[in-house]
This record gives sequence, C-alpha cells and structure tokens, in this order.
Amino acid sequence: MKRPLFCLGLAAAFVALGQLSPAFGQTKGVRIDPENPRYTHRTQHSRDGIGKFYMGREIAHVMGHLGAGWLERPSRELEEKPQTLIRSLKLKAGDNVADIGVGTGYFARRIARVIGPKGTVYGVDIQPEMLELLAKNLGKLGIKNVKGVLGTIKNPNLPANSIDLALMVDVYHEFSHPHEMLQNLCHALKPGGRIAFVEYRMEDPNVPIKLLHKMSQLQVMIEATPHPLEWVETISVLPRQHVIVFKKTATTPAAK
Repeated sequence: MKRPLFCLGLAAAFVALGQLSPAFGQTKGVRIDPENPRYTHRTQHSRDGIGKFYMGREIAHVMGHLGAGWLERPSRELEEKPQTLIRSLKLKAGDNVADIGVGTGYFARRIARVIGPKGTVYGVDIQPEMLELLAKNLGKLGIKNVKGVLGTIKNPNLPANSIDLALMVDVYHEFSHPHEMLQNLCHALKPGGRIAFVEYRMEDPNVPIKLLHKMSQLQVMIEATPHPLEWVETISVLPRQHVIVFKKTATTPAAK
C-alpha cells in the first residue's frame, strides 16, 4: 500500500526544512540544535512540552516512574482495550517483539502469552526504576519470556535485524531524539519487520488528552519519511487511539 500523495508532499517539505543549514531561519527565541539541525529549541512553548521541536511538533514531557501507577489504572482496560490492540497486530508464536517504553509491563506481559515460550518480548525503558517495577511484576506472574533492556534517549539498545515488531504505545511523542530513536529501531528490525505507533488521535477533539500527548496520522507519516519505512495500514479499532503500522524496506546503519 502506498502513502497518500499529499502526505508525501508535506513530508518532503518537512524533510527539506530539517536539512537546512543552522543559519537559515534563525530568529529571536528560536535556536537550532547544535548536535542535530533537524531540531529547534524555542523560548516560547507549551507548558506541557520541553521547548524542543521536530518537524513542526513540540516534544512532550516524559512521564516519570513516579507516575507508574497510572499505567496500571483499572480504567485502562476500557479506555485502551489492550487485548483488542494485541489481536489487531496479528502476532505469531515465536515472534520477537520490542515494547518501547515498557514501563510496568502492561502490554509486555500480555504479548508474552501470545508469542509463547519460543518468542521474546524486549521491554525497553530508559528509566532503571521502571525496569525494576517490570521485573517485580513479571516475577509475581511467573513470566519468563520478557527481557528488560535499559535503553538511552537515542537508542533502544537492541540487536541488529532481530525484531519482528517494535511497539510504541503512547510514548513516541515523548522521545527527546525521535529521529535517532527511529533510525536505531529500523536498524533493530528484521527485513520486513514492523513498527507500530499507537498514539491518541489528534484528529479527534473529543479524546480527553492534552494536545502534546496526541499525534495525527499525518504527523506520524511525516516523521517516518526520513527512514526506510513503508506505511502498511492504519488500524482504527480502539476508542481513543490509532495504530499506524509501517514495515522496514531496507537495511540501515545505526544512529550515533
């Protein structure tokens, strides 16, 4: 399946802007990131964001480990329908799945049952405290096929060409280095492996989530454009989120 032409046109424009020299467009209150000119920093920004922008989007604050209880809230079953999401991804026994931003393991432990003992869930988080909670929860349930992985803000630290599906549930919009993280995720995917962005729908004003914690399908497509990813489908079976799925089309080097 091909991406809509209007998505490609807008995406190309954003990519071009991302490659401009640091001198271009330098205005008062706007600073080009010295490490990667794809990013800008602005003094005036949302209180819900970090003041760093990528392809026209402000990056949201990260939810820390002190908010881990929210990940296990009883209402999440109705709000996000985790089993419906997992069924829609058509996982197979023996798959290797990366749960990026694994947190307490809310999705990882459910996926572990689907892929069985011959499959592995790599639960990636950048907060050691979250990985401690993950291990505690897995131990209580006796789940053996989930492996906690300490990532960095740029790299999930996964083996090259090892992952069948990288799943990101409500986390991509918080990545401080989304370009590098996506590049490294592509490096970790097997040929033809998939990435699934699960994000609250920006297009729906009735979704009761702060704006910076939502993403539109168009914005996701724009940010996927610099990478060897082909849009496969957008799954619309969840009450508040869309599931935007891409597959890897070429081998890529890891980002530094």
